[in-house]
Amino acid sequence: MKTDICHAPVTLEYDASIDSWNAMIRAFLAHKPATPVHLGEVLEAEPGFAMGHAARGLFSLMMGRAEMWQVAEDARAAAHAARAQNAMTRREEGWLDALDAWLADSPTGAISALESILDHLPSDTLTAKASHAIRFILGDAAGMRASVERVLPAHTCDHPLRGYLMGCHAFTLEETGDYAAAELAGRAGLTYAPDDAWGLHAVAHVHDMRAEPSAGIALIEDHKSAWDGANNFRYHVWWHKALLHLDRGEMDIALDLYDSQIRADKTDDYRDIANATSLLMRLELEGRDVGNRWDELGQLAEARIDDGCLVFADLHYQLALAGAGKGEPAQAMATRFARDAKQTGDMAERVADPGITALAGLNAFAEGRYGDAFIQLADARPKMQTIGGSHAQRDVFERMTIDAGLRAGHFDAAEQVLLERLALRAGKEDRFAATRFDQLSRARRIPAQ
Repeated sequence: MKTDICHAPVTLEYDASIDSWNAMIRAFLAHKPATPVHLGEVLEAEPGFAMGHAARGLFSLMMGRAEMWQVAEDARAAAHAARAQNAMTRREEGWLDALDAWLADSPTGAISALESILDHLPSDTLTAKASHAIRFILGDAAGMRASVERVLPAHTCDHPLRGYLMGCHAFTLEETGDYAAAELAGRAGLTYAPDDAWGLHAVAHVHDMRAEPSAGIALIEDHKSAWDGANNFRYHVWWHKALLHLDRGEMDIALDLYDSQIRADKTDDYRDIANATSLLMRLELEGRDVGNRWDELGQLAEARIDDGCLVFADLHYQLALAGAGKGEPAQAMATRFARDAKQTGDMAERVADPGITALAGLNAFAEGRYGDAFIQLADARPKMQTIGGSHAQRDVFERMTIDAGLRAGHFDAAEQVLLERLALRAGKEDRFAATRFDQLSRARRIPAQ
């Protein structure tokens, strides 16, 4: 039986199919736009390859869009039909099991199926990255780290995909607070995989968390080849660069990056919407007028009210609706949350807690009810990591919580959130923290130290 670049057996018949499959794996790991192209080549040449159909289904679900659910269902049907006609390896069976689980509203079940593959194929970088991606969607930082670390020994220096797994390791180290190790792993990984956008961005996260904006900007500028050819993930790297400029007080540069790069393509991909809305909100919290930029985001978000795929996406849609002044659609989102919270499954649990409370807090903030906003956002905080994303992405909600507390006069409680945020960032005070501690001092009529 043939093996692929992950040293894993595959039931592909033709060498050309193996080449396309390997190209797909590399593209997936590097966040390249050619991923579906190479996968399409595999399935066109060998439509009986069940794992290829399962991969198409899982990749579709990772996009967090309602219309991709049917694509995933179609892929599952094709995969099961292929399984009925052809023999499959344990790995290929595991990918189909993972797709079945996620389509049964259990992405945690999908992770379990993928991790079972890694039990006997720890060199399988593709499966490790897929598990990593789903855990990221669920906000499982500790699980991401444990998963990567148990297969890292199988990715020795001669493994062709070692650098990409090191990039995943760097991200998990950063998200679990080991910033020095994260930077070392990320930079080392780039020497093996210079086009690893994920690993580069992991190091950018480190500089964000340690309040090192100049170092982060230099990193991104000096490694443009790692991310410039990526799919829409490159907009996320531009977003990181904008945040770093914002930390230096360079709001004009951040806003220019918004127009020239982050929203260069007016897509409605939830990840792109998250980049845009969270940057605009940060700018507004700093007193910057962002003009009519909310309007196009609000229009796109209004069409996504009934998506209900990811709480992370929904809360950013809500930021867009609020920014664009769309009160009735915002209320429709709240109504849908209340309905979804009564369902079963991993996402329904997250809608129920912390989703409903966080959404109410965002609405209260938009309406200027800062006391209510602070109480609700603070109540949601303990479980906000479960909505997915990274510390840097969820920090927009931390900032809103703190500012709501300051505006409502809840100084002691707001200070506690500030201190917890500071502790998460290794005690490194960024510009946001410095200005808010100063606001607290002035509000209490205590001279700033």
